[in-house]
Amino acid sequence: MTITNSKRGSSKPTINDVAALAGVSKKTVSRVINGSDSLSGATLERVQKVIVELGYVPNPQARALAFGRNFAVALLHDNPNAQTVLNFERGVLDAIKDSDLALMVRPVDRHSPSMLEDIAKFLQQQRPLGVLILPPISERDDLANLCRTMGVRYVRVGSTALDDPAHCVASDDGVVVAQACRLLISTGHRRIGLVRGPHGFRSAAERELGFDAAMDEAGLDVPDDYRTQGDYRFESGRAAGRALLALDSPPTAIFASNDEMAAGVVHAALERGLVVPRDLSVVGFDDSPTAHHLWPSLTTVRWPIKDMGVLAAEKLIGDFLDTRRFSQDVHELPSALIERASIAVPKT
Repeated sequence: MTITNSKRGSSKPTINDVAALAGVSKKTVSRVINGSDSLSGATLERVQKVIVELGYVPNPQARALAFGRNFAVALLHDNPNAQTVLNFERGVLDAIKDSDLALMVRPVDRHSPSMLEDIAKFLQQQRPLGVLILPPISERDDLANLCRTMGVRYVRVGSTALDDPAHCVASDDGVVVAQACRLLISTGHRRIGLVRGPHGFRSAAERELGFDAAMDEAGLDVPDDYRTQGDYRFESGRAAGRALLALDSPPTAIFASNDEMAAGVVHAALERGLVVPRDLSVVGFDDSPTAHHLWPSLTTVRWPIKDMGVLAAEKLIGDFLDTRRFSQDVHELPSALIERASIAVPKT
């Protein structure tokens, strides 16, 4: 079949044009567009050929009306670390790049008393195929219950398993943080400080559990003033570093619960005329660009957040994807300790 110039015309081809030239109904064309397996090979081939020759592109709004939902995935987040959100987005976009799906990003306020109501309204209005939920709001069971009640597909992302394997993607934060702290201990450090993550974040709790596990294993007592509070931002890391280094007997090494705070600790050390790692060893978490940009480069934990984005998307809408990188039974991805130049044998 050849489409003549008169048929092409100057306006965009419509689903009616495809149906007329292929000799089928609009409903049949819709089935082809949406990957239905109920069509014969000859009909499928004929419609696909017309679509290609006409250069027809399905109207997403019309498609959404026909199916009662948008062909988009929604990402819900309230995360202070912009790099985490960006890296996760990259993973999701990588997973859907060969499909006709889209990603919509919806920041929310976890402190708002109307957060659930606001999300419910968003889901009703936008009708996404499903939602991906980043920490810390992924840790809320009431949000998962809302999705179930509304019949919305969902996947929760966290530093430990938050749901059944079909509805969660997790990392092993506690395990790898313990490994990082054992590295400090094996290097000779006995006075090791901790910069915690934000209150209420499961990731912060899991990373502190890993820190405690390594300290207990080595028989090391950690004074209360060796534990300082942070919020995953640079300034909180600098404030924590200042407090730790001002102690009468300061730590010789500090584990910060993310790279941004670790960078703040390095700056606090420089303010006091200390040199990393000669005078202070520092370890972070994430393996973000910050870890590479610091001098010396930062020993850190590589959090597989981009791969977690790929896996979460595949769990959520794998039936819309032609290829999958992970098997369906995978729900936890391992982190990795990356040794660089910010650790040395303690001076004292």
